[in-house]
Amino acid sequence: MTPSHTIALDAMSGDLGPDVVIQAAIDVLARNKSVKLILVGDEQQLSWKLQNFNAEQSERLTIYHASQVVEMHESPSLAMRKKKDSSMRVSINLVDEGAADACVSAGNTGALMATSRFVLKTLSGIDRPAIISALPSIEGHTHVLDLGANVDCSSEHLFQFAVMGSVLASAIDNIEHPRVGLLNVGEEEIKGNERVKLASQLLSDSDLNYIGFVEGDDIYKGGVDVVVCDGFVGNVALKTSEGLAKMISHFMKEEFSRNILTRIMGLITIPVLRAFRKKFDPRRYNGASLVGLRGIVIKSHGGADKLAFANAIEIAMIEVDKAVPQKISSQLESILMEKQVS
Repeated sequence: MTPSHTIALDAMSGDLGPDVVIQAAIDVLARNKSVKLILVGDEQQLSWKLQNFNAEQSERLTIYHASQVVEMHESPSLAMRKKKDSSMRVSINLVDEGAADACVSAGNTGALMATSRFVLKTLSGIDRPAIISALPSIEGHTHVLDLGANVDCSSEHLFQFAVMGSVLASAIDNIEHPRVGLLNVGEEEIKGNERVKLASQLLSDSDLNYIGFVEGDDIYKGGVDVVVCDGFVGNVALKTSEGLAKMISHFMKEEFSRNILTRIMGLITIPVLRAFRKKFDPRRYNGASLVGLRGIVIKSHGGADKLAFANAIEIAMIEVDKAVPQKISSQLESILMEKQVS
């Protein structure tokens, strides 16, 4: 079967390096016959690593040499100026050149966003790309954006985020009209700052399935498919969620190991705990999309293991399948035409 998707993998970035990326690539290739993966990075090192995992280059797994690596602590501006042959930059270049349909990187978020925006450019009608990811909820999951790319946003930016989030949720979850909510300090119309109130008016006047203001707990309660906020609020919400999950896990382990009785209770409840852990396993939600670009770029968590990184690759494949950038562009064109008519 001739591969229908080609995904470039930044194999050198992230906290854990090439081992995780290669293992994830091998697993994805075993499950999906229609994808080709390009490992971007130091050719000699990647070839040696492939041998260690009893794998080799083939029609569906190739290596593309890049001589540099963007470190996690480096500034985006330095990466842009000094690291033009980095595995991150080359991966994005492959998308821009049409040699890859998407790229996945676990590298420096700021550098990835800045480089992606510089190389791929934004879609017409989009001022700023945003970071969107799914968080678990009672109903399954909720897409939240922006998660940190844009700290200061105007009402128009929030409106654009809503359009992008709605299109992505529709494509990935097969929802015809995703429910869109605007994150606020309360659900009442009188609450919130002027920027949020104006964004709410823009959304109310649009064809989006806007359900009004939502609060932080609605992300997890369900009832909304897309939650829109600026990057400052979104990143705080995301990191708070991650910290809460770690705290719950810590206290559960602590309580079940307190004495012989609680250890026995722990053994009895193992099936329930495993199901709970699987449902809230952050690795299953790894892979944030940089939406608003003219190409598909997926950001993996820097500390992702092979399961988490594989999930990010599969999100890239879905977005290629669903032509997410093209659908966002089409939706925006439709909205702009409606505004001109009115």
